[in-house]
Amino acid sequence: MAKDAFDSQSVLQNLPALPGVYRMLDAAGNVLYVGKAIDLKRRVSSYFQKSDLSPRIQLMVRQIAHIETTVTRSEAEALLLENNLIKALSPRYNILFRDDKSYPYLMFSGHAFPQLAYFRGEPKKPNQYFGPYPNSYAVRESIQILQKVFRLRTCEDAVFANRSRPCLLYQIKRCSGPCVDHIGRDEYAADVASAVAFLNGRQSELIDELTRRMLAAAEAMEFEQAAELRDQIQALSRVQEKQFVSSNQSQQDCDVVAAQLRDGMPCVNLVMIRGGRHLGDKSHFPVGGEADSRDEILEAFIGQYYQPHKSPPPALIVNGELSEALRDYLQHLAGRKLAIAANPIGERRVWLEMAEKNADLALMQKLNSRATQSKRLAELGEALELDGAQRFECFDISHTMGEATVASCVVYDKGGMQPSEYRRFNIETAKPGDDYAAMREALTRRYGKLAAGEGKLPDALFIDGGKGQVGVALEVMAELGLTSLPIVGVAKGEERKPGLETLILPYLGKELNLKSDHPALHLIQTVRDEAHRFAITGHRARRAKARTASTLEDIPGIGAKRRQLLLTRFGGLRGVAAASMDDLAKVEGISRTLAEKIYNALH
Repeated sequence: MAKDAFDSQSVLQNLPALPGVYRMLDAAGNVLYVGKAIDLKRRVSSYFQKSDLSPRIQLMVRQIAHIETTVTRSEAEALLLENNLIKALSPRYNILFRDDKSYPYLMFSGHAFPQLAYFRGEPKKPNQYFGPYPNSYAVRESIQILQKVFRLRTCEDAVFANRSRPCLLYQIKRCSGPCVDHIGRDEYAADVASAVAFLNGRQSELIDELTRRMLAAAEAMEFEQAAELRDQIQALSRVQEKQFVSSNQSQQDCDVVAAQLRDGMPCVNLVMIRGGRHLGDKSHFPVGGEADSRDEILEAFIGQYYQPHKSPPPALIVNGELSEALRDYLQHLAGRKLAIAANPIGERRVWLEMAEKNADLALMQKLNSRATQSKRLAELGEALELDGAQRFECFDISHTMGEATVASCVVYDKGGMQPSEYRRFNIETAKPGDDYAAMREALTRRYGKLAAGEGKLPDALFIDGGKGQVGVALEVMAELGLTSLPIVGVAKGEERKPGLETLILPYLGKELNLKSDHPALHLIQTVRDEAHRFAITGHRARRAKARTASTLEDIPGIGAKRRQLLLTRFGGLRGVAAASMDDLAKVEGISRTLAEKIYNALH
């Protein structure tokens, strides 16, 4: 539908006065905005009847060519659908926080002797989870504490099931050795229960119980056990002393969410309090849209962060007002009474002020970084004579003696690297070791699509290499009709030392050597180094997969199941190659004859 054909009145008069979600689309069918409403007719009409809309919303309204709606049973249901659509569609005018599904958890597995483990993903039964934690460091610190105090196993099931003697962790008193029956199931379960009590914030209660058990053991003249309990009590006491923030009033789990807005840039700082322990914090920045108020930022973050698989804790402390619909939604997710405080007192006020301060500091760092990047971009544009250049792509080739060649393409745009736009190319047509042919294949595959109108062309193309690679790039661009795309070769200097690079600029017909401290060179090095890192990690993964697959898959009689058994038993292909024929024959499903075939194939 063309923009001038959009008739808002005819659309509005057919909208239902029911709760639901609306989507604003432009003439090309791109979703501009997703919103929710308790009354779709009234809410959508307000965009075309109010005269006090913000400049951002006014600009959006001028682009609307079509409106789609979905009716729901309640506003809370509409809120859930709205958040799902925002994450799926990434509308330009919505405030979008990335759905960080990678928040880590601490997990106790559902085995007879539960494994203490670091976990990412959606929690599943019968395992027991604690978290989410704000970062991996907080999880690993908790695991170290639990290992030291309660001596719980952290080994994988395959290792646990095949031990004939205890490992080093048992020797240094970080594990009680359940793999070789050095501890009974009931005793181990008691240690797990104590660890759970610790994670739930019942440290004082736990110390009292351990003290009682220590005195009882001493009275029964079981001095070795009494000494172990004494060590646990001392370790727990030290942990309590080290707590950065601890609650003196309540052991209730709590999240503190503070939104701040500075120079038009929003930030949300999330602090996690579990069992009265401050686990850490994390600052979040939206990836799209613009915010008009702190409350708007807060609503957007909370609505998108808490989901059915990530329900809120019993208490939530915020620095703004939440709508009634959002409160109902959170209550529904929690499935229990939920305390939401926007004006806390006492220690919770201190927590909130700390979160606000952290959000302010993160904003200052972000703004300073943005200023630094702006300076680098300006200096780069001046040095390369590319005024207004903002988007750059860089290519690199990685292989080992011609094996498993991989080309990488990384993208710098909007003042930073854009990992979601990176691409890798497994080189198939070039001869092993022919970097020029590999570069030709990668560039043709990448820019053949861009020449056809798919995607966005960069303002300049960086090539990690000298005149030969640049020559290949010029030939490919000429073949694709992209002769106006500036190409910059980044040739390594003497002894490949950073700061001595030579920039090859064929569009200017010259070469350039910038000073080692030049801001433009720093930006080029950042992009070049990222292309190299991305290429080499892809190459290593491809090489490892090729070596593992080819050597075992090519042996007659070795299918997927037997291959997995071998790799698991011996810890990888290197272990299989180091095993004797007798050791190979001990693996389930491997006969003496087949063991001989495997041994001969790997030697």
